[in-house]
Amino acid sequence: MWKLDLDDEYFRIFDSNKLIAGYFDPDYGEIFPKANSTEIIAQMLKNHDKIPGGLLMIPLVKFGLFDTDLDIDIGELESHVIRVGEHLKKWKDFIAKTNNNVHSIRISHTDQDMLTITFPIAFSEPTPLEKNEILKEIFPTLDLLQKLGLL
Repeated sequence: MWKLDLDDEYFRIFDSNKLIAGYFDPDYGEIFPKANSTEIIAQMLKNHDKIPGGLLMIPLVKFGLFDTDLDIDIGELESHVIRVGEHLKKWKDFIAKTNNNVHSIRISHTDQDMLTITFPIAFSEPTPLEKNEILKEIFPTLDLLQKLGLL
């Protein structure tokens, strides 16, 4: 159901409809010297070096409000706000269920009407930098997010 594609130093996550569901940024560890980080990471990817985890970035909520052509009444506005509030409650449940208190919420770089959430994923064991191996480790989280209606 999920597919990963390498894009520079991170992986794009695609759903079964071939739409981008999020991104996985591997924890490459301390890269030294920093000036050679691109070459070092390329070598790590080529060698399928093992990593402890990384950061998962996925959409948090789309407001449906911040559009230059917005023209709604107070009832429609209230409906959007209630929907966003209900969606955020699901996210709070997910964060509590997974004890993932370390997270960051930002405006999406591709959609000013959407917020994204980034949180760490620790693998069960050091895992090779290889699409299928990484997918095995992040699959349970992606599956849970989908079951909860968050992806």
